Amino acid sequence: MRHAFALPLLLLLSAMPCVPAQATSATASTTPVPPPPAWLPALDARYASELRVAGLERRDFDPEHWWRIAMPLLETREGFSVEEIGRSVEDRPLRHITWGNGKTRVLLWSQMHGDEATASMALADLFRFLGEHPRDPLVRRLRERTTLHIMPIVNPDGTARFQRRNAQGIDLNRDARALATPEARTLKALHDRVQPRFGFNLHDQRVGYRAGDSARGTAIALLSPPYDHANTINDVRTRAIEVAGAIRIALEPQLAGHIARWDETFDPRAFGDLTTQWGTSTVLIEAGGIDGDLEKQQLRRLYFLALVAGLDSIASGSHAGLPAALYRDLPENGKVWPDLRILGGTLAVPGQPQLRADLLVNFRDPLSERGGSINEVGDLADANARRTIDAHGLFVVPLPPAGNAASRPPALLPGAPARFVLSRDPEGRDVVWTLAGDVDPGHVQPDEDEAGSQKE
Repeated sequence: MRHAFALPLLLLLSAMPCVPAQATSATASTTPVPPPPAWLPALDARYASELRVAGLERRDFDPEHWWRIAMPLLETREGFSVEEIGRSVEDRPLRHITWGNGKTRVLLWSQMHGDEATASMALADLFRFLGEHPRDPLVRRLRERTTLHIMPIVNPDGTARFQRRNAQGIDLNRDARALATPEARTLKALHDRVQPRFGFNLHDQRVGYRAGDSARGTAIALLSPPYDHANTINDVRTRAIEVAGAIRIALEPQLAGHIARWDETFDPRAFGDLTTQWGTSTVLIEAGGIDGDLEKQQLRRLYFLALVAGLDSIASGSHAGLPAALYRDLPENGKVWPDLRILGGTLAVPGQPQLRADLLVNFRDPLSERGGSINEVGDLADANARRTIDAHGLFVVPLPPAGNAASRPPALLPGAPARFVLSRDPEGRDVVWTLAGDVDPGHVQPDEDEAGSQKE
């Protein structure tokens, strides 16, 4: 899974390796993973033509757009019911979708963080699967044995801004205890009303997480949230661990080495931890990143398969008795690697002596490389990063600040916006590459021979 960037020899990329790093005790899996369910390859093959919902090609959709896409899929004749159960801080509707008539109640909720959209896209695909394919054996089994209760886009105000927190600046996933926000109160009231046996807490995580102590990026992370500080395993958590194992089995052929789990530190403010405490076997699913998958469309497909696998393991009972090691052997989320390293350049800041130094840059949106800021400056030859640009023989020349900061002098300092050019001259006239906060994927690169001639 390599980053899809075409750069000349001068700009050498170091992206997520597709060959697993040497296994260590922190990353080794000792339990054989069974083959995926027999139905999965055929379902996966049907995804693009029959199941993927059009109109959700970007992650930064607003909630009204998502509902315009989803509502036609939620026809009563296909077994869906939709009700408004609350309003957000800014008076956007909070809705509850019900499907199925089985005795096992399952609650799924997505986008508590407004900039974590992968699950909401996958839920739309799930609605299409359930509604348009009623005779599919999987759909029949789910309909007859489970009742799904779904609260998509718990944080519509944050979704409208594509930001983590709600309109009042509250992290809704840290409001399960205080219930200070209308969104959290609505989700808690729905949980109390449904009393689900199983729950799915659906999120995205930072793209830079590694799988254990390896160089592999985490594409999907799982967690059976603890319900106390002692990390006690009871029947509720055992069921969640089994379902997480079923999800791993389904995804392993496509994501081996890129599936991790979160650490099991109890947080009495978090919804997943408290729904477990309230008796619901809860599985947290987090979408990380796949290099080159800028809008997480590959992960959307895999997330959809994960949801179907988890739900079917509940409907069929196939989760029961799966070894806990399928979950336990997963490496924990490891370090978060910075997004970009500029290696070997000479910093040419007006009014300051030239300085040979490296830069680390993080982006607000790492996959599309937008909203860059400088994380560190100095000798970073041994630092890791998701990708590296070799700037030996080039000058790193700061660009003037943008917007309200335009009167400030250009700077290359930790915490400053990442606004600079790589240039063959210290004045920044003969520009090779530009980072003006965002990476421009259409930026014209110098030809290979010309670039190579500048290499030291």
